[in-house]
Amino acid sequence: MKTYTVQKGDTLYGISKKFNTTVEAIKSLNNLTTNTLSIGQQLVIPNNENEITYTVQKGDSLYSIAKKYNTTVNELISLNSLTTTTLYPGETLIIKTPKKDEIEYLVKGGDNLYSIAKKYNTTVEAIKEINNLTSNLLSVGQILKIPLTSQTPNYQEYEVKKGDSLYSIAKKYNTTVESIMNYNNLPTTILTVGQILRIPKITTDSNIIGKSCYGTGYVTPKYETYTVKRGDNLYSIASRFNTTVNNIIKLNNLTSTNLSIGQILKVREIT
Repeated sequence: MKTYTVQKGDTLYGISKKFNTTVEAIKSLNNLTTNTLSIGQQLVIPNNENEITYTVQKGDSLYSIAKKYNTTVNELISLNSLTTTTLYPGETLIIKTPKKDEIEYLVKGGDNLYSIAKKYNTTVEAIKEINNLTSNLLSVGQILKIPLTSQTPNYQEYEVKKGDSLYSIAKKYNTTVESIMNYNNLPTTILTVGQILRIPKITTDSNIIGKSCYGTGYVTPKYETYTVKRGDNLYSIASRFNTTVNNIIKLNNLTSTNLSIGQILKVREIT
């Protein structure tokens, strides 16, 4: 347990929010019958499973403690309601610790979400979700929660580089342009340098009996794709890829022969 000295303007709600607990828990622990507080009143605060207490030693500074526990000086000041950076031996500080299924990471110069995700075998999306991030921008000194999981996602992430195209990426990872577009909900084939793409992993379902180039199992079909350009029609595309109009219609579930510039078509199965 830890104690807190009530300051001017404090309320039970504000204190409970500060220490990630509830008003009821504080009232119960301190045998309070009302929400009224007095300046200087000592309150016992319920322990948070993700917090520890640290007793300041001679020679300690907020910077050295923050570095030791992979946090920041600002977080220590905020969590402990410090009005000065001066510390005294014997003083007790509250320090947040990560949950068992996550660690904390201090962003360094040159870091980006993709490199961090790759380092810890997770994904950009997972890091953004656990940190409530709305963009990929990071700041040096920022503290990130990194989820630890034994589950392997059914996709891998790829950071778009200068000169990349969906076709070259699809070819590199033995998949199709259409699969990448569908997996990432892309409205066009235009890419941006630094953009993070999910690349679907090709898996074999051993429960489906059938022939494949490996002799057993069924491999998810892969298709060669083509991006429709101005002046194209189904006949010219079919001729170009030595297939038929009917086959292209069937592969793409087309209900008409009308095409749109930029449309991605499956033209034939890759065997």
